[in-house]
Amino acid sequence: MTDAAPRTDRPEKIRCDACPVMCYIAEGRAGACDRYANEGGELVRLDPLTILENREGVDLVPFLDREWDGDLVSGEDTFITAVGSGTTYPDYKPAPFIVASKAQDVDMITVVTEGIFSYCGAKVKIDTDRHLGTENAPVRADGEVIGHVTTSEYGSQMLSLGGVQHLTGGSKKEGRVTCASLLALCNGETVAMTIDGGAEIEITAGRAPVVNGQPEQRMRVGCGSATVGMFAAQWKGLVDEVVVVDDHITGVMSEHQAGKVIGWEPSGIRIKGRRSTPGRYFQVADPGTGWGGTNLTDPLTILDSWQEAKGARPGLSLLMVSTTGEHAAYYELNDDLVPVQMEMPARLLPSVARIEENCEPSLASVLFMAGAGGSLRSGVTENPVSLTRSVQSRLTRVTCGGAPVFMWPGGGITFMADVTQMPKNAFGYVPTPALVAPIEFTMTAADYAALGGHMDYVMPLADALKGMKGRQNDHRLSGRRSETRKPGAPWPVAKAPKEDAS
Repeated sequence: MTDAAPRTDRPEKIRCDACPVMCYIAEGRAGACDRYANEGGELVRLDPLTILENREGVDLVPFLDREWDGDLVSGEDTFITAVGSGTTYPDYKPAPFIVASKAQDVDMITVVTEGIFSYCGAKVKIDTDRHLGTENAPVRADGEVIGHVTTSEYGSQMLSLGGVQHLTGGSKKEGRVTCASLLALCNGETVAMTIDGGAEIEITAGRAPVVNGQPEQRMRVGCGSATVGMFAAQWKGLVDEVVVVDDHITGVMSEHQAGKVIGWEPSGIRIKGRRSTPGRYFQVADPGTGWGGTNLTDPLTILDSWQEAKGARPGLSLLMVSTTGEHAAYYELNDDLVPVQMEMPARLLPSVARIEENCEPSLASVLFMAGAGGSLRSGVTENPVSLTRSVQSRLTRVTCGGAPVFMWPGGGITFMADVTQMPKNAFGYVPTPALVAPIEFTMTAADYAALGGHMDYVMPLADALKGMKGRQNDHRLSGRRSETRKPGAPWPVAKAPKEDAS
């Protein structure tokens, strides 16, 4: 029996080296990341290159109807983001696009690349007065720990999600779930999470958070003490005592300095809790999802017996209200000096509504945070530390998909970006696992040359916009899409003054 002849009609797979997984991709199929595919034996990037447009109602590239005349195209109208550009992996080659343009009569260079970030995560700010979880409590998605609760800020709860320990330091499932959760959050999708010993939450960047199945409406106007101070004059003469319930500082009007200054009479009230300063009480109740971020459903629980010798009397009126105005109740003392709940008088309704009016809408904010490693920087210059120093000295402006970033001080290039300021679906992933995020470095052409940039790979903006294949790329772009600049966001192609913060 002779050996069968090898088949010659089966298309060969091609090797993708865009990330460390190094997939072999068959004809018509995509790699494990769904970012690259084999189309006719050629590696194709599936995500379109994304271009920002600085003005609305203007054709994206009107100059492409004619041949490029050799002059640099203005980067003040058009900016090539790194979304869909490709990466520098395996890190020996220059960035996919190194683009020359002109802005304010200055020759500019923008280095455009996607970074593969294992050292990355998301900082999530949740505007709510409700207690979501204790500090350091694990945050889970699909049962896997993907982060933890950090501090409680003024009217907001903070989460730290992702990071290299969850992406690569735990089990494979933990890494996959962490990567998928970060990808969804950063791309504007909804992610359901649970906090150990705390709440169930649903987070979507730029939308109201959902806590235990209920959409949040507002964040608090201030702590209980601040609320007493802000509204003291409006309550004077309308009610005998006001208590603003808060899990941090509960305020008591008659004892508070604001009340004393405007002549508020003592009421004989006594509060259970740790007295801080006059009219300010800590730890009146445990944190929770009830009144003022406490676990209270009945605010009278925090009241001790009233003192007749210090002003308590039958008929004395009491308003108890939360820091968002969501909870409010009116009481009068009976003959035994016990508060009895009554219908809220019409005279007090405007003040409760004013508290609600002064509370800002509840929002979930997602900031992508990452550190740009040495391999990514080598795609910009042959001497990576020179880029770091240029960024730190603010000669180079860093953007993330064209969006402004906050640069952390100290060593390295560590940045944060608001994902709602970025183009749609700006993030990808590789199954190592790690996130793929866009990053651009913009500087003057002179500064780029001085830091040892890859000058041989600089291309005019007009050429890049035509979708030509970068000389340093080994894949073909599937197309391009345009998005207008986000309202209020600074335009990324501009000379960065040294005194401006990034």
